[in-house]
Amino acid sequence: MSFLSSIQNKSKKYKFPFDHWEYDDALSDGAIKEITTADIPDVTKHNLDYDGTRAIDGGTAEFREGIASGGEAIKFRCFVSKENEKQFPNLVKFINELQSKEVHETISKMINRDLSNSYVRLEVICDREGFWLKPHCDIKEKLMSGLIFVNNTNESEELGTDFYNEKLKKVKTVPYKNNYGYMFTSGPNTWHGMEKKKIVKERRCLQVNYVSFPTDWKVK
Repeated sequence: MSFLSSIQNKSKKYKFPFDHWEYDDALSDGAIKEITTADIPDVTKHNLDYDGTRAIDGGTAEFREGIASGGEAIKFRCFVSKENEKQFPNLVKFINELQSKEVHETISKMINRDLSNSYVRLEVICDREGFWLKPHCDIKEKLMSGLIFVNNTNESEELGTDFYNEKLKKVKTVPYKNNYGYMFTSGPNTWHGMEKKKIVKERRCLQVNYVSFPTDWKVK
């Protein structure tokens, strides 16, 4: 169980600017390949602009609240589901690990949040030039939030997630290193986002959430 090993043996807790954990080497080679080869439409070729949210122009706020209708945004997001699981066999194995009692109980103790009645949500992300993400705190339904970066195209490590203090001043960037991730639990001062930065080719990531609303992947 590579994720469990990663968070137990290759993770570090940071308290600034809010409690979060960074960890290394959580994904298998097969999972990384599925992330890098996932076919995700290029927003910039569809007359849509990044608007500082993951929903993209044309998407509605309801989509970010866990409702499964998100306007045009849904076309540009790649959640791993029962519908497309055959495309992502290694990511489904990763989901199964996250569903396991041993893993979700371990994370529950780390973040001090009960995940016993939660659901796993995984999204493959491909950000391209022009992407930015305004400082925000996640919705309360995201019990655990985080990304695992896949940087095998020599993009700048500065393309990681930016963390902000309560005055919305950027105080830290989690480095955009290959197979390197972070996690935290949502709260009133967990401000994070990404400043406008130069993306040469693409910024691939895996968004990893435990959420309170239903997905195809209930924990066990």
